[in-house]
Amino acid sequence: MTFKPGLAPGMPRTCCVVNISPLLKELILEACQFPALNRRTQIQRHLIGLIVELLHSSELLPLQLPQPVDPRAQKVANLLLSNPANPLPTQEVCRQAGASKRTVERLFRQEIHMTFGRWKQQLRLIYSLRLLAQGLKITSVALEAGYSSPSAFISMFKNLLGTTPGHYFRTDSSDLT
Repeated sequence: MTFKPGLAPGMPRTCCVVNISPLLKELILEACQFPALNRRTQIQRHLIGLIVELLHSSELLPLQLPQPVDPRAQKVANLLLSNPANPLPTQEVCRQAGASKRTVERLFRQEIHMTFGRWKQQLRLIYSLRLLAQGLKITSVALEAGYSSPSAFISMFKNLLGTTPGHYFRTDSSDLT
C-alpha cells in the first residue's frame, strides 16, 4: 500500500515488511475496494486515519536485506549471498574480499546502518524462509542455513519473527474468516 508523502507522516519512505493485525488486514482489504481513497469522503477519511494509526503501531519485520555500496563490503555480501551457510570465519570471508573484519564492520554500519553480524543473521533468516516455503523440514533448513542445531535455528527464528517456523507457515482456517 502506498500513501502520498503528506498523508502518513513518520512512516518509512522505503519498502518494508510489517507484521499486521487481523483488523489492519481487513481494513487494507476494504481500502482496496476503492479505486483511490479520498480524504474528502468521511468514511474514507476515517479508514485512512485508522490504517495509518494501526501501521504506526505495527512491528517492522527483519525481512529486508540492504546491500552495501563499497566494493569490499559488496564482495563480502556476494560471498555470503552465494552461500548463506558459509562455514568460514568472518575474518576469512573479509580477507577474501580484500578487507579487514574491522573495515567490513565499519562499512556495514555506515552504509546500511546495521552490523555485519545482524546483516548475516537476516541473510540466513531470509534464506531459511525460502527453504521452509519449499517444504523442507526444519532440521534440514537449520543445517542448510548454517545453524549448528535445529534448536538454535528455532530460537533465532522466534526471536526475530515472534513465532516458531512451524507456526509461521501454518494456515489456520480461523484466520481466514
